Amino acid sequence: MTTAAIRRQNADDSIRVLNPYDQAVVGEVAIADAAEIAAAVLRARKAQAEFRHSQPYERRALLGALACRIAANAEELAQLIAGEVGKTIAEARNEVRRAQNTLRLSGDAATFLDGEVLHCGIVSGGVDRHAAITYVPVGVVAAITPFNYPLNLLCHKLGPAIAAGNAVVAKPSPKAPLAAARLAELALEAGFPGGLFQVVHGGADAALALARAPIDLLSFTGGPAAGLALKNASGLVRCLMELGGNDPLFVMPDANLDKAVATAIGHRFEIAGQSCAAVKKLYLHEAIATPFIERLVPAVEAVRYGDPLDETTTMGPVIDEAAAETVQTRIEASVSRGARLLAGGGRKRTLVAPTVLANIEPDHPVVADETFGPVISIRAFVEPGDAIAEVNATAFGLQAGIFSNDHAVIRRFSRELQVGGVMINEGPDFRAEHVPFGGIKSSGLGREGVRIALREMSETKVVID
Repeated sequence: MTTAAIRRQNADDSIRVLNPYDQAVVGEVAIADAAEIAAAVLRARKAQAEFRHSQPYERRALLGALACRIAANAEELAQLIAGEVGKTIAEARNEVRRAQNTLRLSGDAATFLDGEVLHCGIVSGGVDRHAAITYVPVGVVAAITPFNYPLNLLCHKLGPAIAAGNAVVAKPSPKAPLAAARLAELALEAGFPGGLFQVVHGGADAALALARAPIDLLSFTGGPAAGLALKNASGLVRCLMELGGNDPLFVMPDANLDKAVATAIGHRFEIAGQSCAAVKKLYLHEAIATPFIERLVPAVEAVRYGDPLDETTTMGPVIDEAAAETVQTRIEASVSRGARLLAGGGRKRTLVAPTVLANIEPDHPVVADETFGPVISIRAFVEPGDAIAEVNATAFGLQAGIFSNDHAVIRRFSRELQVGGVMINEGPDFRAEHVPFGGIKSSGLGREGVRIALREMSETKVVID
């Protein structure tokens, strides 16, 4: 672990959080051991035993109160997120805004957790009975979150869980634990019963301890290897997992090139490229590849990157120096294997220059696996079927974007791409808080998005009378 790795353990019992940009100490949290995590789960189970009988309007009011507490502390939270993650202050403020929406939408969804009634006498010999199908809380939800959206991704787990009548024990990334800790404090201020929402801290050992504790559902956002380890550790517990992606953006000959360029830059360089659905691979039809690149390169070179607290900065650092070194190594290895460097390519500690690579092949390191960094990798194509087949042959299947106004082309990409979501005239990183979000294959299990997550975090109960 490098000194820029945003955390140091002091006497093996705490995590000191360092600003990725300047290495200043932002805060410190105590590491929970397995016994403390088990105790937190027990407290959650006791709190949930009473909360499960709460009414939908009460859950909505509770989530609304927490959203109000976030709003009242919005700038403090934004500064905290910018400090621990290295997001620009504009990006951090946007995350705080989205977190409020996520909680409010979760509260609204709590009032529409509808069941149905089925008659049993629908076939000859059937009985004159009715089956009432309802949804009840699962119990205790373990929520393990990554560093890149430390507030909103936790709210995407907390909101639906509370709306469904569950308790939550969260373990945020050790790289960015402070926003989660502050959210737990705000929840108590908002009137959450003690034990209903708790946060424990630590690294992989803490995550495994939480997965092995007597939880009822595990919701995890992270990488496939960690997801598989946690799934194995949790046994028969239901798992919801968002495990990342290697997402493409396709630009067709009839596309609005200026809008596509702006989208590629916005979706790839947000959070310095550290988003699961960011534009990892840019597929340009050969008919427009040259004019597109002529627009793209100067726009990338104009991206202002540096101090995330400077209001004029549009891209901050990656999370730590080890991450920056990984990105740089993949860029250099790809160039050595034939990729052409059109912009960027360098770094200064955790600041990786916005980079554009052309002549990319599928086995080049920047696209062979998910690269969490500000690198736009260009792949030219002629036949849509070949590009679609290439994407489908990969291990991931999160989201994809396509710029075109040709209905037949859009229909083909939408039907044939093996991904969880296809965004039309938009980048793959687009997400609305209430819409299902998730992928297939190594990209995950189940879906987030408050409406569907509410069902995912509930048990189906049938009463036949």
